[in-house]
Amino acid sequence: MRGGDFSFWRRGFAAAGSVGFITVVASSFAPPAQALPSFARQTGQPCGTCHTDFPALTPYGRRFKLLGYTTGGGQFRTTPFPAFSGANDSQTQDEKMRAYAKALDSGTESNDKDYVPPISMMAIAGFTHTQAPQPQPTAPFAQNDNTVLSPVSGFWGGAITDHIGAFAQVTWSSPGPWSWDNTDFRYATTAHAGPFDFIFGITANNNPTVQDVWNTTPAWSFPYATSTVAPTPGASTLIEQQFAAHVVGVGAYTFINDMFYLELTGYRTLDPRTQNSLGVSATDAPGLFDGGSPYWRAAIEPQWGPHSLMVGTFGMFSQVKPFAPGSATDTIQQSDKITDIGFDAQYQYQGSNYWLTLRGSYIHEDQKLDATFGALGNASNPTNFLNSLHLQASLAFGADNRFVLTGQYFDISGSADAGLFGGNASGFSPNSNGFIGELAYIPFSASKAPVWPWLNTRIALQYTYYNKFDGTTVGAHDNNTLFLHAWFAM
Repeated sequence: MRGGDFSFWRRGFAAAGSVGFITVVASSFAPPAQALPSFARQTGQPCGTCHTDFPALTPYGRRFKLLGYTTGGGQFRTTPFPAFSGANDSQTQDEKMRAYAKALDSGTESNDKDYVPPISMMAIAGFTHTQAPQPQPTAPFAQNDNTVLSPVSGFWGGAITDHIGAFAQVTWSSPGPWSWDNTDFRYATTAHAGPFDFIFGITANNNPTVQDVWNTTPAWSFPYATSTVAPTPGASTLIEQQFAAHVVGVGAYTFINDMFYLELTGYRTLDPRTQNSLGVSATDAPGLFDGGSPYWRAAIEPQWGPHSLMVGTFGMFSQVKPFAPGSATDTIQQSDKITDIGFDAQYQYQGSNYWLTLRGSYIHEDQKLDATFGALGNASNPTNFLNSLHLQASLAFGADNRFVLTGQYFDISGSADAGLFGGNASGFSPNSNGFIGELAYIPFSASKAPVWPWLNTRIALQYTYYNKFDGTTVGAHDNNTLFLHAWFAM
């Protein structure tokens, strides 16, 4: 065995031991792996009620989110103040949710319950190995075989009032500062008119698609945990998180007869000083929006027996003013016009002791580069396009002690542009494609184990394989990444 090989395996086993120790500590207290323990405390439901995998949702989990994170039923009161009798239908909704899920009957809302603020935290400890050492690692990381505790997050996750709830996150990612992260405040209620039942609400959030309830749009798509030190393709559509935490948006949505979903949300970028005060560097985004950017979402999800099928579309139109050369606050007058149109689908089947999920999404982006090409001269073409395709299959088997096997094919393709995508070897192309495979273990997925619902954990081994990376097959395999990690929360 070569010395380099032995060194890798020695470091790998040491890292696995570190990750494993954290995992054993977390799982020895037997947490059910919820998206957040605060949701478990609030609803009284184990992990498997809301999730096939973290954070992939079941029909019950989607309804919980659509109802504004407010549904109760657990051993604690959901709001800090007792509800006025007859003032709302929260108890009816709690009972409907439990019947809908065929899950544990953990009690109805009661004013004599104790109140615990819906606060949680999480951290991911991971070991990252790439097929070849990375040439210019960011301090304090090595060229390869890094064990990192990152990210670390704190949350408010749950009800604020009987109709208002929130998922609000702050995150530290090594080596950066604390910053605000995915945030979604909601007002939600229900109504009935003739043959129609409605859930309708208002969302205020900071990341286009973070409010979505299907795991096909960018904010919550697979892979759910990724290495913070591994190389990733450079090109992505604007809606794929380029403005996450750089914007605020307010919109309205409705879900009709548990089948038809419609949403319209408008976004504006925060000014650079506000972004910096929230721990976000304004220049990490392509610029600032010129006015508002509309986001739309429509989907139909019929359900029959253990089956559900969603077919939908989503998209966003943005006018982006790039930052002026040498400035982190001022933008040029011209703007790029970016239109993203996405199509997605999801099929879920609930077996006696497993979940089968098939997902797919396709995003087409048209770019009219009046600023980047015309004013700045940083692009070779006045117009470009970019496509993003993701196809995924997931099998979650076992109720308690659940194993989840997931595979995904991804393909990024678009216009060749020497100004945007340098390097002769790449052909000036944004194209990347490959596969991701992951095996995850979620102990106590369906049971209430000791210290429930205060802790949880998820352990996973993930491998990313690149056929093409940033426009070239030359050296693409050097970026292949093994990521062993433990996710835990309390």
